Amino acid sequence: MNTPNKLTLIRMIMVPFLVVFMLTGWCGEANRWICLALFCIASITDWFDGYLARKNNLVTNFGKFMDPLADKLLVCSALICFIELEKLPAWVVIVIIAREFIISGFRLIAVENGVVIAANYWGKFKTVSQMIMIILLLAEINLPIFNAITQIFIVLSVALTVISLLTYIWQNKQVISFK
Repeated sequence: MNTPNKLTLIRMIMVPFLVVFMLTGWCGEANRWICLALFCIASITDWFDGYLARKNNLVTNFGKFMDPLADKLLVCSALICFIELEKLPAWVVIVIIAREFIISGFRLIAVENGVVIAANYWGKFKTVSQMIMIILLLAEINLPIFNAITQIFIVLSVALTVISLLTYIWQNKQVISFK
């Protein structure tokens, strides 16, 4: 197993720890900082595994499948925890997760028809905005300007989620027309 794939697995292994620390009070006030560190480290591994795979020509089928799955697992787990913690309304999480299901289904249809659909920049912007939103929510610094920035990133994340979905479908609409 190469280094990028190991980083993907490490990111997946970190998810249950993130969830446990988000939803328990085991370490008191330190939980917030533990969650923030776990999420930031996991997010950095996302960047590094892709960078290393492309730079060193280590792109594998395992990585093509598991890397996006690890990203979805990390982000969706944190978002679902935020509903429990009453930091995000359920509809925001549903929109974000629904987009992931729709795109995953769309990719499956494309693969069955011999079409490989690459990620586009809107999807990358969406992912970055969601990760920043999650970091801001985890940091939970109670200052008016910080709260305003957090709200801006929540709105931006939802907007980019919808834009990336619509763009993705529009750019690949030929996939739907296959019989």
